[in-house]
Amino acid sequence: MPEQVQEKRKSKISASRKLMLKSLMVAKAKEEIEQEMVDKEEEKERYLAERAPALQTGGMSFAELQELCRELHAKVDVVDEERYDIEAKVMHNTREIKDLNIKVLDLRGKFKRPNLRRVRVSADAILRSLLGSKHKVSMDLRANLKSVKKEDTEKEKTVEVSDWRKNVEAMSGMEGRKKMFDAAKGPLQ
Repeated sequence: MPEQVQEKRKSKISASRKLMLKSLMVAKAKEEIEQEMVDKEEEKERYLAERAPALQTGGMSFAELQELCRELHAKVDVVDEERYDIEAKVMHNTREIKDLNIKVLDLRGKFKRPNLRRVRVSADAILRSLLGSKHKVSMDLRANLKSVKKEDTEKEKTVEVSDWRKNVEAMSGMEGRKKMFDAAKGPLQ
């Protein structure tokens, strides 16, 4: 019996019915969000009416107005201190949450890797990003290639055409190896 329960069950709801239910859920969620916004606005107005009543400045003398400004300034200072303290606590808590999330991921051993895209970047752009404005060298590889003159290749061909048998006879035996050794040693001195 338990095996039959675990088998895949076909959905008893048709696709059109699913779509209709989904649209109803979205509409209901939208209504709830709008109601929540209205409630927040009413709460804000109530809070402001309680904390900051309308000021009656008509008929006050200059000294009374100055005293009222001092009181308001003191209240603003207190509120700013509270706001700063709350912001510091929030920052501390968000850092702590990030650290705990990293620890959880480390314990699981699963790391979410971002999807990478291929980006075609030239060598100049890479050097510019690494070196910044110091980059002046162009990576035009064709410009850095050694230019070969046609006359040089013809000279090399004439040298190669010489009789190879003479060269083999001259280099055979120990005397030929000594000549090769002396020739290699000679230019360094």
